Amino acid sequence: MSSTIQEKGQISIHTENIFPIIKKFLYSDHEIFLRELVSNAVDASQKLKKLSGFGEFNGELGDLKVTVTLDEEAKTITVSDRGIGMTAEEIKKYINQIAFSGASEFLEKYKDKLDEKGAIIGHFGLGFYSSFMVADHVEIITKSFREGSEAARWICDGSTEFEITEAERAEHGTDVILHIAADSEEFLDKNRLQSILDKYGRFLPIPIEFDGTVINNTTPIWTKSPSELTDEDYQNFYKELYPMSEEPLFWIHLNVDYPFNLTGVLYFPRVKNDFQIRREKIQLYSRQVFITDEVKDIVPDFLMMLHGVIDSPDIPLNVSRSFLQADSNVKKINGYITRKVADKLGELFRNDRAGFEQKFDDIGLFVKYGIISDEKFYEKAKDFCLVKNVDGKYFTFDEFSAAVKENQTDKNGTVVWLYTNDLQKQDGFIQSARKRGYEVLLFDTVIDSHFINQLEYKLEKTSLKRVDADTFDKLIDKGLNNESVLSEDDRAKLKTLFEEALENKTGTVSVEAMPTDELPVIITLPEFFRRMKDMSALSGERSMFGPMPDSYNIAVNANHPLADRILKLSDTDEQKVLVKQSLDLAKLAQGMLSGADLTAFIRRTVDTL
Repeated sequence: MSSTIQEKGQISIHTENIFPIIKKFLYSDHEIFLRELVSNAVDASQKLKKLSGFGEFNGELGDLKVTVTLDEEAKTITVSDRGIGMTAEEIKKYINQIAFSGASEFLEKYKDKLDEKGAIIGHFGLGFYSSFMVADHVEIITKSFREGSEAARWICDGSTEFEITEAERAEHGTDVILHIAADSEEFLDKNRLQSILDKYGRFLPIPIEFDGTVINNTTPIWTKSPSELTDEDYQNFYKELYPMSEEPLFWIHLNVDYPFNLTGVLYFPRVKNDFQIRREKIQLYSRQVFITDEVKDIVPDFLMMLHGVIDSPDIPLNVSRSFLQADSNVKKINGYITRKVADKLGELFRNDRAGFEQKFDDIGLFVKYGIISDEKFYEKAKDFCLVKNVDGKYFTFDEFSAAVKENQTDKNGTVVWLYTNDLQKQDGFIQSARKRGYEVLLFDTVIDSHFINQLEYKLEKTSLKRVDADTFDKLIDKGLNNESVLSEDDRAKLKTLFEEALENKTGTVSVEAMPTDELPVIITLPEFFRRMKDMSALSGERSMFGPMPDSYNIAVNANHPLADRILKLSDTDEQKVLVKQSLDLAKLAQGMLSGADLTAFIRRTVDTL
């Protein structure tokens, strides 16, 4: 047997206060000590596997699993591997010199032989020292894979002092034994450790055993080629990630190796009209180690409601892996994901339009938000984004413009897209539009008030107006003036009667020549005010000056028989009653009641007046 290993010394660091910094500031979440130690153990196992492949290790690999052991009585947590292990000299080099990363040296030495899938996890030199967030002293018992190596034991109590002595270990590998501090005994609970391992280690590439069970899937689907996978594989993986969710609509498999490395699978969930639901988040991994589910810089904002995983070794993280750092790769990855999603949606639209239309009520929120927020996405999405009319028929932007151009172009050559945001409340206006042969679109999602503004900004010579924003001769002003059956004096008298009948004096009365089959009185709120109200409701913000007062327009139909009846009544009281009834009917049509039944009721009532 060779000479006894025994040494005492001081860890080579640049400040005496490194451990308090690690414990209080460097790692914001203490539970990640287990992520770091298990990742290091996986790293050591992968290195041995690679060295065996290179012919530099000729022994038996055996079972390379990593084992996490809890001893509640001894108050210890042990992470064991059968990887490359360390000699006493390597302990001094890799453990005592805090900023030096063994993984970095290994990668540099073997960079020409490693492929991307065989890359090493651990390239954060301070990872091991996260142990001291929860342990009052830490032991390492390790034996190098190199022939003739002896086992060594390293111990440190969190000060700058350490001790290395000889140890007993039958085979290569490393045990890291954490003696848990009194203020961290929450980690001596089996369920607590299980939850941490499930969170950070469920897809690590080396088997992780805890409490007698392997807890991870070592080959998740994003590490495989799409050609190896079936629809069932993708659906089963989705259930594994989100067991309580409905089946996804479809998915996108990400795989790029230039100018950055990125793999993953993104799923489109069934979102419907709830814009705020973000319960299930996209998970970010670095070489199968879970990092975070806060991916707002990696994933475009409009796709944050997608589900799935992204894995990239090129995502820049701070030393604790807790936060993304500003980097050109982040922007590149963001742009790649945007392009990939747009390409997939375009492909689905072209290959199966009927199927795409069936899904559009679910995916429309993503597409519309993308059009609003991302210019590059808009350039692709304008060809497959759909709008739907009140009969449920879908159109692309170009298709709808072509369909309505002849009948809905105003005197200035602007194509007017009429829309409703409430089929029931605006039914009377919709029916009036149909009598004129006008198409009416349905925009009733939470994002449509912003989407409408964007369409008007993007589409050339196109205006969008809600179907109840004005009388139809003004909504689509074709420069044609209907003749009034009333004299100018009668129109002025009628205007005065209705102005006197207004209770709040907030409306503006006009007497207009409209078709006789229109309602006797139409109350509308101008498009500008409607949009302001809709956008204010969506934002949830209240004006510092209070709510904006409604400024309704009251259009009295000079050509309706009721107008003539009102003027011919000699009894002033009867005249006032008829004016009031006309206004009440207009208010009902404006939305106080709703649906086709209301429309029929109004028309029957008008006929009996």
